[in-house]
Amino acid sequence: MKKKMSSILEIIPGFIPCLLIALAAEYLSSFVPALGAALIAIAIGIICGNTFLNKDTLNKGTKFSESRLLEYSIILTGLTLHLSDIAGVRLRGILFIAIQLSVTIFGTYLIGKRLGFGKKFCLLMSAGNAVCGSSAIGTVSPILKADSKDKGISITIVNVTGTFLMVLLPLIAGILYHHETIHTSGLIGGVLQSIGQVIASAKFVNDDVVQMSTIFKIIRIIFLVLVALTFSRMNTSEEDPLFAKTACGSENEGKKTRVSCKVPWFIIGFFLFTIINSTGVVPLPISRTAKFVSSQFEIIALAAIGMRVKFRDLLREGPKAMLYGGCVGLMQTVLAVTLIGVLF
Repeated sequence: MKKKMSSILEIIPGFIPCLLIALAAEYLSSFVPALGAALIAIAIGIICGNTFLNKDTLNKGTKFSESRLLEYSIILTGLTLHLSDIAGVRLRGILFIAIQLSVTIFGTYLIGKRLGFGKKFCLLMSAGNAVCGSSAIGTVSPILKADSKDKGISITIVNVTGTFLMVLLPLIAGILYHHETIHTSGLIGGVLQSIGQVIASAKFVNDDVVQMSTIFKIIRIIFLVLVALTFSRMNTSEEDPLFAKTACGSENEGKKTRVSCKVPWFIIGFFLFTIINSTGVVPLPISRTAKFVSSQFEIIALAAIGMRVKFRDLLREGPKAMLYGGCVGLMQTVLAVTLIGVLF
């Protein structure tokens, strides 16, 4: 009990600024509706997180607000959807994600090798950009026996790249698709690295895009199991081919790589709530309340995302690493636009 109370007390100092920023963003958006609460929350978060709120004591609270609140938001979204909504992506939507994810993995790997980066680092970048950002990197890192430095740098680059794309993709979707729901959702949900970035970017458009892009992203996250299994068969020794017989490098010769990968709990919760809502037993007031609470959680999480974007991280990683992230982001965007044009 004491341990639980201690954890809560550690979260509060970081959570309160995120909550206040979210409330301020909601208030200011009533004066400038064209910007929206999402963009305002992220902007205020970035400014505050790099100035007077740039304190390590806030990190646990901002991390909780960014990750946990988004997970709760996704679960509550299930109470606002029906299985027919998920089926709206259809087989071509799943095919789009499968091709986008596969090409992103190998394209990111090849770009990294071309720029002179090590095999393990390139594979971490491949997983992070293709599937679900930091979560995917955390999943495949022990499989690849990657060191903490490569893991930290790849997480930083993936998150920074996603932050820029988070703002750019709605603009591109507006020009190319006039924010039509399926096309815009496919672009945002098929490209952006973390689910937080997907929701933030979709918030710049409308709630329909938030729901549909989240579905596209969830399909990507489910693919994480297959990605982890595939990476367990890869050889990370720099001298050997990628799919040589020895898995994950010569240092593991004679040993089997244990793959530990589960579908995230909030994805399971999302589908359970969607199934329940599809039966028609959920009263409309509860569904509306879930949508409202989910939206508020999202704004608080977006404020946290802004606070966790640090300018010092951009400077620390250097131009070559940032060039890597930029090239991968460009490749993903061009690929998604091409596939959407062919499949939808």
